[in-house]
Amino acid sequence: MLEVRNLSVDYRGNRALEEVSLFIPLGQLVGIIGPNGAGKSTLVEAMLNLIPITQGKVQFKDRPLKDQLLKTSYVPQRTLIDWDYPVTVWNVVLMAQTVQTGLFRGVSRKARHLASEALERVNLYDLRDRPIGELSGGQQQRVFLARALAKKAELLVFDEPFTGVDRKTEDIIYDIFRDLRTEGKTVLVINHDLGDSLAIYDQLLLLNKRLIAQGPRQEVITSENLARAYGRGLARVFA
Repeated sequence: MLEVRNLSVDYRGNRALEEVSLFIPLGQLVGIIGPNGAGKSTLVEAMLNLIPITQGKVQFKDRPLKDQLLKTSYVPQRTLIDWDYPVTVWNVVLMAQTVQTGLFRGVSRKARHLASEALERVNLYDLRDRPIGELSGGQQQRVFLARALAKKAELLVFDEPFTGVDRKTEDIIYDIFRDLRTEGKTVLVINHDLGDSLAIYDQLLLLNKRLIAQGPRQEVITSENLARAYGRGLARVFA
């Protein structure tokens, strides 16, 4: 399983996460929800060793996750990516394999096959030679989804992948998430929507600096839990 124990993170003198502990069985699709500033991105970045942790540990299959990062794939929020960088769709996806094999070892036939397969899966193979900055927001999101797929990771983490995308891209992402779960992959998704889209997840993590609730949607989305996370006013809207 994916296990987080007593994870705390300090950021600029403030406690961003406070003793978060959670257990996620392998092969599940998990949604991470909570208000702005709740520490959702901080949680996944700390788990993936992208930011320092104050205390706690993160293990995947009974080993420290930080020692298995080649088995992980992370897609950050689109706003954090430099879309003006002069790189083609093909090269972005191919980077998934060069990261693992080394930049100067050349590109293998297998790497090219995985990149092609991933681009076909997100319906972007015909745009493989297009500079990424010329794509629509939804297409750009699909490129990074393809990059994650090409890495053949066992743990995949997505930070708000549905923000600013078109309906076609949304449907493709949902279908691929379901496929990944069927393939036995563990998928974590930061999701800002509290509506019907939450039905796709096997379980939810409700966070506001601390873990407020974890479990199936009907157990997590309650008036009491939402009030603790969002405040009483917003809780009445969603519960």
